[in-house]
Amino acid sequence: MIESTLLIGIIVALVVGSVIGYVVRQIIAKNQVKTAEGQVSQIITKAKTEAQDTLLEAKNKAVEMLEKAEEEEKERKQAIRLSEQRLEKRENILDKKLDEADSEKEVLKSKAQEIRDVREKVEEMRGQEMERLETISELTQDQAKTALLQLTEEQNREEFAEQSLRLQKQSHDELEREARDIMTHVIQKYSRSHAAEVMTSTLSIPNEDIKGKIIGKEGRNIRALERVTGVEIIIDETPDSIVLSSFDPVRREVAKIALEKLIEDGRIHPAKIEETVQWAEKEIDNRIREAGDAAAYEVGIAGLNPKLLYMLGRLRYRTSFKQNVLLHSLEVSYLSGALAAELGCDVKVAKMAGLFHDIGKAVDHEVLGTHVEIGIKILEKFGIDQKVIDAMKSHHEEYPYSTPESYIISAADALSAARPGARKDTVENYLKRLEELETLTASFEGVEKCYAIQAGREIRVFVRAEEVDDLGAIKLARQIADKIEDELKYPGEIKINLLRETRAIEYAR
Repeated sequence: MIESTLLIGIIVALVVGSVIGYVVRQIIAKNQVKTAEGQVSQIITKAKTEAQDTLLEAKNKAVEMLEKAEEEEKERKQAIRLSEQRLEKRENILDKKLDEADSEKEVLKSKAQEIRDVREKVEEMRGQEMERLETISELTQDQAKTALLQLTEEQNREEFAEQSLRLQKQSHDELEREARDIMTHVIQKYSRSHAAEVMTSTLSIPNEDIKGKIIGKEGRNIRALERVTGVEIIIDETPDSIVLSSFDPVRREVAKIALEKLIEDGRIHPAKIEETVQWAEKEIDNRIREAGDAAAYEVGIAGLNPKLLYMLGRLRYRTSFKQNVLLHSLEVSYLSGALAAELGCDVKVAKMAGLFHDIGKAVDHEVLGTHVEIGIKILEKFGIDQKVIDAMKSHHEEYPYSTPESYIISAADALSAARPGARKDTVENYLKRLEELETLTASFEGVEKCYAIQAGREIRVFVRAEEVDDLGAIKLARQIADKIEDELKYPGEIKINLLRETRAIEYAR
């Protein structure tokens, strides 16, 4: 019973404690809520105050900015107003100037029209005057002009002749002096011998007994030599020498080398002859190749095709009017380079064109065509620069001159060929050239006699004084020179020396 009462009491105490705790927690929670709400209220109040202050400050700044913007706007409007005023003033000035220009233009138009009217009246009056003069003189305008020129020429013929001679002589002397200076300067830098054997070569032998070995039993050795080499071997009574004759210098040189080798060896028979000739041909090939390489090295040209250099070396055994073609090519190359340097042209093109200008002569006895045409094909085949081809192809005037270097090559070729001792012409060609020169000169009217002298370098012309006067003599000399240039081919230049003589003959009885 006591235990039950105690248990109930404990339960009641627990219930009462729980109720009291709950109530106490509620009271504490309400006090805490009131405290948070107060803090929030304070924060809100403070925020509103700060916002009002910020808004007020912003309004003040906005007002200041607005006032500043209005002030700047006023300044810009003022500046625009001033600019508009200046532009308006300029437009007024321009309008005024345009009005003045228009008025001046109208004045000029009217004056131009007046000038045209006056000109038309003058032309009309001039035409009427010309018609009147033609009616009075019974001559047309062209006829009157011709008559006036003839009258002026007749009255001043001597003065015209003297003036023409003076101007022509002055111009010719200046050009000749300048050309002579350049040519002399170039020639002084280069000199080379041109001696060359043309049709025969002479071989010295140690004694007369060798002739018998060369001839062989019943002539078998000499026949074998002539058959293998294609060279005529002349063994006569000339002491200690044998003559080799052939138009082909390469074959002639092969025979000479082979004979020297046979004589040195002492064994001369057909088998040995064939063996030695084959060796000599290889030796000639080597010499040709070396000659081409040496020529290119001497001129200063590198990087050429070996086959082209071989063809260049073949010119060592070619001659033209007894002038060795390779030596002539080297001389033309050097002269061309020197002339190009003096005249400010392409020195490399000039030197290469001079070296290869006669390359066609290396095979012109094997290929149809002129040596110029063959040379062009050879250079094109080996990819030589077109500038070089254009420069070399005109040296015989088969093609027109297209570059300054082409004139230089032609001049250097003539300079090399025409200098004394360089070439030797045949008597037939010499006589034929002189005859053609005299025949051409005698074909002109007024020519009484003419003589080609100085190996064809000068033509002396005598005219009939009653048919050709002083002025006509000057014209006739120029016509003769022009016709010689057009119809004849010759190296260097030909001097036309025209003489007019008046003789008065009377007899005293």
